[in-house]
Amino acid sequence: MHNKLRELRAERGWSQAVLAEKLKVSRQTVNAIEVGKFDPSLPLAFNLAKLFGQSIEDIFDPDKERK
Repeated sequence: MHNKLRELRAERGWSQAVLAEKLKVSRQTVNAIEVGKFDPSLPLAFNLAKLFGQSIEDIFDPDKERK
């Protein structure tokens, strides 16, 4: 599943560690989501959407594969 997490994080100047702290997950979890090795749980997807002020569908696109 393609996602815009890396781009959204970079726009804010946040490191993976900073985003992980805000989400209360490990930096490895953030990295795994960004590279498409892990799809977030529904609660985590909602937390990401709320944090970035976007809908889940705006962040994650299940119809596109990661490039």
